[in-house]
Amino acid sequence: MMTKKELSVRAIKNGTVIDHIPATHLFKVISILGLDKSKNQITFGTNLKSKQQGHKAIIKVAKKFFADDEINKIALVAPSAKLNIIEDYQVVDKKTVTIPEQIVGIAKCFNPKCITNNEEMVTKFSLVEPEPLALKCQYCEKITNEEHLEVL
Repeated sequence: MMTKKELSVRAIKNGTVIDHIPATHLFKVISILGLDKSKNQITFGTNLKSKQQGHKAIIKVAKKFFADDEINKIALVAPSAKLNIIEDYQVVDKKTVTIPEQIVGIAKCFNPKCITNNEEMVTKFSLVEPEPLALKCQYCEKITNEEHLEVL
């Protein structure tokens, strides 16, 4: 007996599919990648059923292929995200995100006395530990963990 596979989000001919995004972080991922300013056709779905996550989000970006350093920025909010590179409706490559060693302009320092919270400047962190997440502010040297992480 054949079973029908239902598509919740339409296929794209060429581009990138970002899958397994936590449903609660879809719009943060869109913002981090600058997709809210993109001229490319973008399709997204949220609160889609997922065996692994319960509910997930997905983004499909037509005619856009991300560089690794570009896509790894989302690892702070979507560490389980998977990328499918699509050419002529076929998956030609699969990638996973990894947290970069340097995080610039994405996260806020949790230290209220940090210069980045009191003057107009770009935040810079070094990755101390990926699991559990620990980021060291390059200005005040305080460690920001996942519990205190605030994405800009």
